[in-house]
Amino acid sequence: MQSAALDLVITTLQKIRETNDRPPRASRTTLAKLQIGTIQNGRARPEPVLSEAAGGTPNKAELLAPIRERVRVCTKCAHLACSRTQTVFGVGNPDAELMFIGEAPGVDEDRQGEPFVGRSGQKLTQIIEAIGLKRQDVYIANVIKCRPPENRNPEPDEVETCEQFLFRQVDFIKPKVIVALGTFAARSLLKTDAPISRLRGRVYDYRGAKLIPTFHPAYLLRNPSSKRDVWEDMKLAKRLLET
Repeated sequence: MQSAALDLVITTLQKIRETNDRPPRASRTTLAKLQIGTIQNGRARPEPVLSEAAGGTPNKAELLAPIRERVRVCTKCAHLACSRTQTVFGVGNPDAELMFIGEAPGVDEDRQGEPFVGRSGQKLTQIIEAIGLKRQDVYIANVIKCRPPENRNPEPDEVETCEQFLFRQVDFIKPKVIVALGTFAARSLLKTDAPISRLRGRVYDYRGAKLIPTFHPAYLLRNPSSKRDVWEDMKLAKRLLET
């Protein structure tokens, strides 16, 4: 209840600031600090004082911290909360210009608490290095933060519940380019039923970033012939990063 109320206050203040000729008393720094409030023993408790940049804005890691905590304790999808080992929030550089988004954690991710580990993670690392970057240079996340049982595709209501966390990640990180990995991630982000074969090769606008759909690394392990398509998509991503 307190979390929902806090979200409402933050959203309302932000809308007032954006639409009103006379800005509210709450500054952007204050709004950011509100978002970093945590719930402890039923009361909202502010985190320790932030280390702020010259412009008075908390850094992106600090902004992401309370969202990570809310994901960690989330039980909105009770069936997923009961079956998971742990949530998988995201990993990488919060100041990254390039962000990768997959569908949901698998068994390895559920065990380690990090997206894209195991064989598919190794393949993703190779893809990242192919364009001259390292894994720690980018940010990696999933649409869903809990592993669906038996690695099934997430249900629409699970996406609707969990995507709010992803929205916050994208809005705070502000990547220049997002690569959607696989059919499910691309469909979820673009709100379409089109297959990945029709979606890839094009650039879409998504929450202030340029979004490029491509094949999932796990798909490449089963279909090596599609590596060329992914390479073309990544070259497109690199060109966008350099513009």
